[in-house]
Amino acid sequence: MSDREQLAEHLRFAAELGVTGISRDPAWRVRQLADEPNSVAGDDTLQASAAADEPAGAIAGSGGGEPLVLARSPADVLAAIQADIGPACTRCKLHQLGRRQVVFGVGNPDADLMFVGEAPGADEDEQGIPFVGRAGQLLTRIIEAIDLKREDVYIANVIKCRPPQNRNPEPDEVETCEPFLFQQVDAIGPKVIVALGKFGAQTLLRTQDPISRLRGRVFEFRGAKLVPTFHPAYLLRNPASKREVWEDMKLVRRLLTESV
Repeated sequence: MSDREQLAEHLRFAAELGVTGISRDPAWRVRQLADEPNSVAGDDTLQASAAADEPAGAIAGSGGGEPLVLARSPADVLAAIQADIGPACTRCKLHQLGRRQVVFGVGNPDADLMFVGEAPGADEDEQGIPFVGRAGQLLTRIIEAIDLKREDVYIANVIKCRPPQNRNPEPDEVETCEPFLFQQVDAIGPKVIVALGKFGAQTLLRTQDPISRLRGRVFEFRGAKLVPTFHPAYLLRNPASKREVWEDMKLVRRLLTESV
């Protein structure tokens, strides 16, 4: 397909989503770090480093300078982000390291509560849905414990493809894939984000602090309150920590109630 034909197809797709404007400025995808990434923002709320504020509903193509599409609803924006990633993304080396498919995200596009994990595992790589294995089943019970259902929230990961042997994502993989997570957050506009586990919390907050130090605290992140807690997979190995996660989830429930 020629460049002209690709552009025409892109414009047709954008029109189907209900385009309201375009921009060629790629700067929105660059995270602008604050001078002090964890400066105090209140008595019990910390300010995390985050990108400059962006208009709700903003998405863009994978290359610098490509059109930015403004869609009418979170569902439209998420669909466009997923289409931009594509079903067989080749942007980083993970597509050559055994992953089966892209695992985009699942849930309510209008959710007040969003969960962000690390990366897909074997079950997720097979089914194309985040948190569907044993850890995912436990996450579902955690969600239900605060009187919500899985379909009420949105669930995603920092990166969209499974690393080999479930190793931690490497810096270049995060740098490539992380902007798509930021787009998801901006599209949904959740009131509260729960960062699941050490890697997810450290990546989002740009810190090396251990999860044991981060959990129980509230951070500001892209217009939402971010609460780090232990990953469900960790709880399967360390069930005694479920009490601490329950305290974190009570905090989440309070934050959701206060923001009503």
